[in-house]
Amino acid sequence: MALRLEDPNPGTSAAPSEGVSIFSSGLRAGSPSRIVLVLAFAGIVVSLMQSLVIPLIPKLPVLLNAPPGDTTWAITATLLAGAVSVPTIGRLGDMYGKRRMLLFSIVLLVLGSLVGALSDSLVPMIVARTLQGLAAGVVPLGISIMRDELPAERLGGATALMSASLGVGGALGLPVAALIADSADWHVLFWVAAGLGAVALVLVATIVPASRVRSGGRFDTLGAAGLSAALVSLLLAVSKGADWGWTSAPTLGLGAAALVLFIAWGRYELRTRESLVDLRTLVRRQVLLTNIASAIFGFAMFSMSLVLPQLLQLPQQTGYGLGQPMLAVGLVMAPSGLVMMAVAPVAARISAAWGPRWSLMLGALVVAAGYGFGIVAMGDVWQLVVVSMVIGAGIGLAYGAMPSLVMSAVPASETASANSLNTLMRSIGTSLSSAVAGLVLAQLTTTQGGVSMPSQGAFQVVMGLGAAAALAALAVAAFLPRDRAAALSRASAE
Repeated sequence: MALRLEDPNPGTSAAPSEGVSIFSSGLRAGSPSRIVLVLAFAGIVVSLMQSLVIPLIPKLPVLLNAPPGDTTWAITATLLAGAVSVPTIGRLGDMYGKRRMLLFSIVLLVLGSLVGALSDSLVPMIVARTLQGLAAGVVPLGISIMRDELPAERLGGATALMSASLGVGGALGLPVAALIADSADWHVLFWVAAGLGAVALVLVATIVPASRVRSGGRFDTLGAAGLSAALVSLLLAVSKGADWGWTSAPTLGLGAAALVLFIAWGRYELRTRESLVDLRTLVRRQVLLTNIASAIFGFAMFSMSLVLPQLLQLPQQTGYGLGQPMLAVGLVMAPSGLVMMAVAPVAARISAAWGPRWSLMLGALVVAAGYGFGIVAMGDVWQLVVVSMVIGAGIGLAYGAMPSLVMSAVPASETASANSLNTLMRSIGTSLSSAVAGLVLAQLTTTQGGVSMPSQGAFQVVMGLGAAAALAALAVAAFLPRDRAAALSRASAE
């Protein structure tokens, strides 16, 4: 059952414009604007971790004195840790306090960054990246805190900005990371990450209030372990399939294990009174379709991150490569993050006027248009900047809508868990995108100077797949309930 916060002084009232909300002002550690800015900053800091080591990837075997195949675990560990932590941290946030779990996640981020800054070999680096990945729940927790703390008229724009922080941090972090990696010792990257994490920790601790919306109850340890095992099996098969072989015993075994574990976990959750995930809530039309659209959209979004950097860095002798350094790659990708932030209030206005369903559909259409332009225009740097910005605009519109769609269909006591699962669905989509795109780029190749590399047609196919995925997300979103139906659904749920 949803928990509601009542006005502690029912005999008094004030309009929102007068600075008084339904919450007791004495419980507030900061104004709504300060809360939003701090939470968005924390989201950007966490999303920076995704692009932190990208400039280092070609150098990791030398830097860590390890085989190239082993150093990829520095990337895979972050993915797996995030998948495991997001649903668990979200549920713990609903039960024991979202701010508490937010602070815990940022502490893990700082610890991971410090371990990375002090590491010179593979094992400490994997530990560092694992700890950083465990902080992936910061964004869904931040969105959930906003639902608890902000007036209704501020919530749409705030959640859109928080959702956009996922892309903003990744896009802006790439040129900064490339610049630091080229001009200073690589450990500086992790020291900077630790410093930013410490700033975020202090700001959250001093400005973000503790929410009184908690469900309490018993934590479903067995359910968390089962879901974690299923997710790790699935994502390992997807992320390492290209290295191990898609028909190899480890890949097929992990895929089969994931299927069995998901089925067993689902049956257990349906029979458990205080489950990790309320599957009956997840199968409601609005939540289910939003999560499906999110996974498909995650696939579409990540295609850009796989195509543009390679096109920019391939030698000009190929006839389609642009021969640019990693710093230029970051500068081309950075505008997409700025555009995501700029369109966040636009997404909020569209959602307020016509409903978040339309914002999601429009975002998907814009992303498809961006990839369509990229298929025919990839011969100059400025063209790829346009592609990056158009796709970034679409991502900002869509990401701003997803939390609103989820939160309007679940009770307040399940907000963090529901948002975390939606974030997880996007992550699964990006993982599948990486696997499919990697397969295409490995199969459609050309040879230049005795070196095999992806052909121009391979990049066009991946962009086409990104456009098709965006249109598929549009089709799914078209079946979402209209606003009135969504409101009735939420009323009946509470």
